[in-house]
Amino acid sequence: MISRAGPIYKVTLVDQGQEGRKTEFIDLSETRKHLVVEVPSAIVDAEIDRLARRYSRSARLPGFRPGKAPTRLVLQRFRDQILHDVAHDLIPRVVDEALRERGVEPVDTPSIQDVTIEAGRPLTFTALFETVPPVDPGDYSRLTVRRLPVTIAESDVDAALESLRARAARFEPIEGRPAAHGDTVVVDLDRRGVNRPAQASQDPLSDRHANVSIELGGAANPPGFDDHLVGLVPGDTRTFSIRFPTDSAVTELAGAEVEYTVTVRALRRRVLPDLDDEFARDVGSFDTLAALGDRVRADLQSQADRDAERQMRGDLSRQLGARLTAEVPDALVTREMDRRVELVVRQLVAQGVDPRRTDIDWTALREDQRGPATDAVRSALVVDEIARREGIQVGEADFARELERYAAETGRTVAAVHAVLEKEGGVGRLVEGLRREKTIDFLVSRATIVPA
Repeated sequence: MISRAGPIYKVTLVDQGQEGRKTEFIDLSETRKHLVVEVPSAIVDAEIDRLARRYSRSARLPGFRPGKAPTRLVLQRFRDQILHDVAHDLIPRVVDEALRERGVEPVDTPSIQDVTIEAGRPLTFTALFETVPPVDPGDYSRLTVRRLPVTIAESDVDAALESLRARAARFEPIEGRPAAHGDTVVVDLDRRGVNRPAQASQDPLSDRHANVSIELGGAANPPGFDDHLVGLVPGDTRTFSIRFPTDSAVTELAGAEVEYTVTVRALRRRVLPDLDDEFARDVGSFDTLAALGDRVRADLQSQADRDAERQMRGDLSRQLGARLTAEVPDALVTREMDRRVELVVRQLVAQGVDPRRTDIDWTALREDQRGPATDAVRSALVVDEIARREGIQVGEADFARELERYAAETGRTVAAVHAVLEKEGGVGRLVEGLRREKTIDFLVSRATIVPA
């Protein structure tokens, strides 16, 4: 039976399964499915009897020795628990058998609803689940992808050398003059929100810090903050207020008026080393500044090549994803959204930032990932279908190399990395990712590459 109403369609297929089980498959869309199941009462009663006899071996009922209570009384006493256990045992097994007989593979654990179970009656329930839609990757024998041209200018090398120079700067004390723009001022600082409670535990804008180094002119300083420190000398104390703009990047400070009290402890100036051969030797095992420049240039080239390769592969993936116009399973999109948010959390933790203490709107961030996550799922489904058609597999050597690479990056042993993956159920995800990477390699090797 097929009925259509707009974009929603319903296809019902009724099967007579094993032992008289009736299953009705209902296609609500290309991905969303319902499975309506009826298990004969004979099977249900047999399971009820089996569990009741098992309960009777340990049940304690008044007037009967342990294990001697009649099954009939045990069933009366523990009826609800026995029926629950029967459903818990039968339903997963029946669903698995029904899906296997139809060759259907859900992308997530089916949701079980509308369960009805009674002695002497069939067990009925509905399983809701999603499947991967039909995927036709089309002709992928020779795709055209764009690759950004990579050119490292001398200005790029100069900027990288200046960055190294800035990191090697030393600080010298300033004597005989007050603070000026460009100096670093070491202060004790009290911050308090105006017209707010004074206790830091109650007011997120109230706190105290000691020995804070502030570079006058630094981009992170509040607007107008530096002007209040210019002209101070060690020992000076100054109290002033700052009104933050309503569009401040720090949400808790947007539009707020904050009072600061600063006590200057020291003044310092940053001294940059000369860009010469001695600097090159201090940075690393380079005899000359020219040798250091050559190494910087090579590193920049290598990074630019990796970026261009990543963008090219991303272009190819987007092309493939655009070939799948059908809806994709919500479960896969949700999983990808969760993965992306988790990646942000991991990056913050790696930087020493507590994700719970940031001003990030995690709900909004997660929802912002819906579009990119949907595109990523589309690409992955097409790549998976190409891998299946081409018989692309991940061998033990591929898996071992990836473990070694990750172990080297994280400073762990290969055995430790493998143990963590197994504990967190990540082995399958790793193999799946490697298979997709190998498939992209396969497609790139046959693609026509043009300049972007």
